[in-house]
Amino acid sequence: MAAVDLGASSGRVMAGTVGPSRLAVDEVRRFPNGGVRAGPLLYWDILGLYRETLAGIREAGRLDGVGIDSWAVDYGLLDDRGALLGNPVHYRDSRTDGIPARVSARLSPRSLYDVTGLQQLPFNTLYQLVSEGDRLSAASTMLLIPDLLNYWLTGSIGAERTNASTTQLYDVRARTWATSLASRVGIPPRLLPPLRDPGTVVGTADELGGVPVVAVGSHDTASAVAAVPAAPGTNFAYISSGTWSLAGLELPAPVLSDAALAANFTNEGGVDGTIRFLRNVMGLWVLSETLRTWSTSDLPLLLTAAAESPALAAVVDIDAPEFLPPGDMPARISAACQATGQRPSSDRAAMVRCIVDSLALAHRRTIHEAARIAGRQVDMIHLVGGGARNELLCQSTADACGVPVLAGPVEAAALGNVLVQARALGEDLPDLASMRALVRETQEIRRYDPSGTADWAAAEARLFS
Repeated sequence: MAAVDLGASSGRVMAGTVGPSRLAVDEVRRFPNGGVRAGPLLYWDILGLYRETLAGIREAGRLDGVGIDSWAVDYGLLDDRGALLGNPVHYRDSRTDGIPARVSARLSPRSLYDVTGLQQLPFNTLYQLVSEGDRLSAASTMLLIPDLLNYWLTGSIGAERTNASTTQLYDVRARTWATSLASRVGIPPRLLPPLRDPGTVVGTADELGGVPVVAVGSHDTASAVAAVPAAPGTNFAYISSGTWSLAGLELPAPVLSDAALAANFTNEGGVDGTIRFLRNVMGLWVLSETLRTWSTSDLPLLLTAAAESPALAAVVDIDAPEFLPPGDMPARISAACQATGQRPSSDRAAMVRCIVDSLALAHRRTIHEAARIAGRQVDMIHLVGGGARNELLCQSTADACGVPVLAGPVEAAALGNVLVQARALGEDLPDLASMRALVRETQEIRRYDPSGTADWAAAEARLFS
């Protein structure tokens, strides 16, 4: 199968093989991704992504299936002929500035949360659609990024549930579109396409020789969590670590309490009807933007040097809004240190250590809060995705959270993608437990135990008291 995995900074097509005691993915094609500034807006180059997706699928050779996952919330609008009404706008664009306050005047955060269970983020699809204004009158359908590419491949219009649940337009308990809510904020319900479960065969891609296209857990975190190698009965939390860190728990039902709302936790759909009770943490975006500012790509050398720097010499609130847009991250980190009475990092290694420690501290706060609010015990953390390669981050997260971190697989999103495809195409993988057993059997997992060498509780209290 081909797993198309589109991230905010790069995309790739992976060739995956699934069978008894067999699970492997190999990169076939990688291509850059990112925002394109044109006039007043920051866009995605969706046609370039589609071109690269087609090229990668063709390079993968003979296939039994294709599945696409991507980041959440962004979308394309189609007119009544099925034509795209302009490039999708990037979630880091500023067009939603002030929109959440406008929506709150019609719908309180409590009433929104009661229906959607979603974390309040300024770039949620609901706020983006409200910012469109009169442009919505020309639109017939809204398709999230994987659904848009699936439509171009097959001609079939629909919305896969795990990604639909990130829009703030999805009723997390009824598992339907929240059409009444949409109408109250001026979003026409006609824009919301029919919903699909992960594992639905969408159609066939005639342009690619008639290969079946499967709706996987099309939010990349949903695919990544499906491939978390947790054993049955374990009390685990997960961190899907990449541009963002998605940190939380897998639950059978949403948590919509006042405590969950106050802590800004989200309840997103997972594979097989599970709930991903999590919070978005700013993630490795801050580190990658720092490297871009320095015009260097020598991260391994910097991480080695950072590991020799003192832990917790300086930490910042990595989720502060100033770290969301692109720009000079080192200057922003230095300013944040000064604002909290800390000495700014004196060299690049110390700056990298500050970023990694700050991210680990955010992991600590998020995992501890999730466990408290959900009434769950956490005995271990599964850290998957690109961050599993970052030994300093994995060790710092174990130290900060006080429980072992099991790091890997790195390619969790692609693995979850092909596992859902394989089941849809007839492989004997009846549930998440069987998928995860195959991941444990075939993938490399590295364990990091807490070292107890730094006082993370004191650092948290100092920064957030």
